[in-house]
Amino acid sequence: MAVSGVVSRIVAAVLTAAFLCLQPLQPAGATSLLVAPPLGERWFAILMADEQVGFYRQQVTALPEGGFQIEGSGSVRMRVMGFSKEASSREVYRLSAGLALQTIEVEQTINGRHTRLTGKVVTDGLLLRQVVQGKASKRLLKFKGQLLAGPLLNLYPLLKGPLAGTVFRVQVFDPEEIKIKPVSITVEGEQATPDGQPAIKLRNDLYPFVENEIWVDSQGNTLLESVRDGLVLTRAEQPERLAAVVSGMALSKKDLIYDLSQVRAEPGLKMAMTRLTGLAVAIDGYGLQLPLVADGWQWSERNGEQLVIRTGALRPGGIGPGAPLESSYLASWEGIEAASPAIIAQARQVVDGKSGVVAQAQALSSWTAQYLADTVDDSGSALAALEKKSGNCQSHAKLYTALARASGIPTRFVSGLVSRDGQAFLFHSWAESWLDGRWVAVDPTFDQLPADPTHLALFEGHTVADLAPLVGVIGRISIGVLEER
Repeated sequence: MAVSGVVSRIVAAVLTAAFLCLQPLQPAGATSLLVAPPLGERWFAILMADEQVGFYRQQVTALPEGGFQIEGSGSVRMRVMGFSKEASSREVYRLSAGLALQTIEVEQTINGRHTRLTGKVVTDGLLLRQVVQGKASKRLLKFKGQLLAGPLLNLYPLLKGPLAGTVFRVQVFDPEEIKIKPVSITVEGEQATPDGQPAIKLRNDLYPFVENEIWVDSQGNTLLESVRDGLVLTRAEQPERLAAVVSGMALSKKDLIYDLSQVRAEPGLKMAMTRLTGLAVAIDGYGLQLPLVADGWQWSERNGEQLVIRTGALRPGGIGPGAPLESSYLASWEGIEAASPAIIAQARQVVDGKSGVVAQAQALSSWTAQYLADTVDDSGSALAALEKKSGNCQSHAKLYTALARASGIPTRFVSGLVSRDGQAFLFHSWAESWLDGRWVAVDPTFDQLPADPTHLALFEGHTVADLAPLVGVIGRISIGVLEER
C-alpha cells in the first residue's frame, strides 16, 4: 500500500514519500492475488542522506457495514538545493468493499498554508469542499472509470496480478495539487530490497522526471520506496524504532512535528489562564493499551477510548495523597543522577536556609527555570543539563527531579499535555513532588509550583521505554473541555 503524498510529495524534484501499507513485515513468497488491504497499523521513517527528516503512521480497519477505512498522519521537513518543504497532514479515506473510493477527509499544512478537504464520490466525479486559511469553496473533479485512493497505489498490482512486465494505468486523487492524476505502475518482478528482504519491485510515474522505485511484499506491504536513486527513502519501521525519535521531537516542539502534535481544545478555555484553579477534560482516541496517571495531582478515568482527567480544584475530593511512596522516587538513575556529587552540592546550595519541603521545592524549581537556557534539544541527562546550562522541558524536568531527590524530596518525572493559551495543548514534561503528604505538580520550565491545571499527565518516567507510548498518541487524540474553575 502507498502513502499518497499528503505528508510529502515531490515539488520540482524537492521531495517525495510514498503511502505505505500496514501489517507486520512478511516475506514475499508466492504472489497470489489479494482481495483486500492488510489490516492494522504501520509506521514509516522518511530519510534523506541517511538522516530522518519525517515519519508517517497509517492504520487500516474494516468497517462494520463493509468496506475499509484508511487513516494516516505524519510530518516531513526537507531542504534540497536551496528548495525547502515542510508538511504535516492527517487524512481519512473510506472505501467500499470493492475498494472503490467513497469519501475523503484531509487536513494538511504545507509551508505554513493550512488546507482542509472533505469530499465524496458522486455520479459524475469527486465533489470537494475546500477550506484554505478559513475561506471555503466547492469544486467537482470529473473522472470516468475507477478512482483510487493514494494509499492503494502500491497494492493495486497485487489485487490484479503482479506479473513481471505488466503495466497498470490507474487514476489517483492527489490532495496537495487537488487533482486527479493518471499514473502508470510497472511490475518489474521479484527482486530483493537493497538490504536483502524478499520483495516484488514496482515503478510508477506518480511524479514527473523522477524515478520512483517501490519494493512490496506478497501481502501488499510496502517495504521501501526510493526516489532519485536513494536521495529520499521511505522505509517501513517498527513503532518502537520510531518511538524515541518521534517522542523526542514532540516534547522538543520541533518544527518537524510541531503542527501535527498540537491538540486543539474544543471548545477552548473561556477563563483566563491566570484565574484557572481546576480543569476537567475528555480526551478522545486514547487507546486502551495506554497507561493512566491517576493519583495525587489529577484524577483519571477511562471510558472506552475516551479518557476523562480532572486536575486541581476539580479533582474529586480535592488533591489527594495518591499512591504509596516508592523508594525509586528518591533513587539515582541514569539520566537523573541524584547521587552525583555535583548534583548534591548544587541542591544543598539552592535549599540552604529554606525551611520546609514546599519552600525547598519552590527554590529548586525557580533556580532550574532561571539557570537553564531554553533550547529545542534535550541535554540528555540531569548532569549534562547542569554542565551545559541549557536544555528543553525534558532537561528542566530531569535536573529538577535529580536536585529534589538529592534534597530528600520524593519526585517523579511525568509527561503529557499542557496549554499556554487555553486553545491548544502541546506535549510537555514536568515533575511531581511529594510535598506535605501529597503529590504536587511542579513545572521547572515555567517555574510553577503548583503547576497550572492545564498540566495533564499521561506517562510517568524519563526513559525511552517510558516515553514510547507517546508515539501512539501523537496525531490521534482530540480534547474537549468539560469544566473550568
